[in-house]
Amino acid sequence: MKRQGYLIESIAAMENLELAYYKARKGKMGKANVRAFGKNLRENLRVLQAQILSGEIEVGDYHYFTVYDPKKRQICAAPFAQRVLHHALMNVCHPFFEKKQIAESYASRIGKGTYAALEQAKVFNRRYSWFLKLDVRKYFDSIHHGVLRTQLCGMFKDPCLLRIFDRIIDSYCIVPGQGAPIGNLTSQYFANHYLVCADHFVKETLRVPAYVRYMDDMVLWHDDPSALMQVGRRFQEYVQGRLKLTLKPFCLNKNEKGLPFLGYLLYPDKTRLSQQSRKRYVQKIKTYQNLLKKGFWTQKEFQNHAEPLTAFTLHADAKAFRQKIHQSLTDR
Repeated sequence: MKRQGYLIESIAAMENLELAYYKARKGKMGKANVRAFGKNLRENLRVLQAQILSGEIEVGDYHYFTVYDPKKRQICAAPFAQRVLHHALMNVCHPFFEKKQIAESYASRIGKGTYAALEQAKVFNRRYSWFLKLDVRKYFDSIHHGVLRTQLCGMFKDPCLLRIFDRIIDSYCIVPGQGAPIGNLTSQYFANHYLVCADHFVKETLRVPAYVRYMDDMVLWHDDPSALMQVGRRFQEYVQGRLKLTLKPFCLNKNEKGLPFLGYLLYPDKTRLSQQSRKRYVQKIKTYQNLLKKGFWTQKEFQNHAEPLTAFTLHADAKAFRQKIHQSLTDR
């Protein structure tokens, strides 16, 4: 693909910055820093515009906190002005990241997402007898800055844009030259793009007939388990050599044993919630019910939180499970 240049003026355009601001503030209007930015919106956007055009952006100063949903992760929340910057960058750069993707990649993409990945996985799980599940050990922490820079330089040639990307990349590390902060919009794009060359290797060199990737969760299907193991070993060599990543131990099994994927267990004829997802549902719905009963939440706030939680269970055969939990809460 031809490298793209001269994007910085589109990124710094006031209409793009305004759009970025409205995207960044979505669902966060109650926060003091968001309200403060909005009170002097025009002046704050002009400051950001000047920074973008010069390439001398402010980076870092992250607020760190830990979540346990579904597993322990350290989240890095950038200051609000930087979140506006990240949206401004990706408003313009999104199409060029998108062009590199293959159809079988589902994270951080418009029209894709968790449920689309799940539905495609269900199709392959019914069609083939065996699966090989792969994922990267400490993926975001393992992203190599030098490799990522080389990838971005292969896509973009605008020196000011590349300088901004460099400053964002350098704003965080686990060890020198390695790591991307979970929580940044730019990190989502960088991390999803980082494995694009591996996607093409799987489809075009290894010619795997059935493959789905959601960020660093990858599943391959085949009727021959030995063929899957051979593909897995070659894939492992590729990501270690080219991307400096380490895979977790392979998970090879028959589909009838259940494929763990994105919080579900997929069988050829049914889909169950994983044990962790069931536990998460129970814990969260109890918490939401208590907040409603004690008057901390309105009915509307309860619904806003409970609906996506319940929607997750609707993609599994979980009707009896939901009824049991809701009955137990009613009886309390």
